[in-house]
Amino acid sequence: MSEAGIVSSPKDQVLAAYAREHATTMRVLRAYPKDKLDLRPHAMCKTARELAWVFAVERGLGTFAFNNGLASGAPPSGMPAAPENWEDLLQAIEMAQSDYEQMIRATTEDDLLKPIKFFGGPQKLIDMPRIQLLWSMLFDEIHHRGQFSIYLRMADGKVPSIYGPTADEPWN
Repeated sequence: MSEAGIVSSPKDQVLAAYAREHATTMRVLRAYPKDKLDLRPHAMCKTARELAWVFAVERGLGTFAFNNGLASGAPPSGMPAAPENWEDLLQAIEMAQSDYEQMIRATTEDDLLKPIKFFGGPQKLIDMPRIQLLWSMLFDEIHHRGQFSIYLRMADGKVPSIYGPTADEPWN
């Protein structure tokens, strides 16, 4: 970022967006009542703990794809179990985010434009520039954060401001 706060490159833009959105995601997760981690709004839904764990697991999938691991056509199978302890789970998400950010920082602007294989639809892999993968993964985090904010409300937690005021955090 420049001294004036203007993001100067595509890499800086994606890093700034990840930092901003990750901080918001962590505010939402930290607001969740620890005694309601087994909340499952519907039989087809994950529990709150399982949904929160997606934020860490997806950083692993993003790293795998970023390094063109999907070129073989086979995504990694199975999802590791979430830690039982909520603080350990949140710490794992923070560590996964830090590792992911370091991977991005270590990548040249030119390498961000090189294609890798990633999901392009059901059972379909396409060529995608690494930077597009990064944006796709960030948008998926935002999507899952929206899901989690509903769990938070259902668990009687206080929903923090995400992009604007909430009933629990008004702007007045």
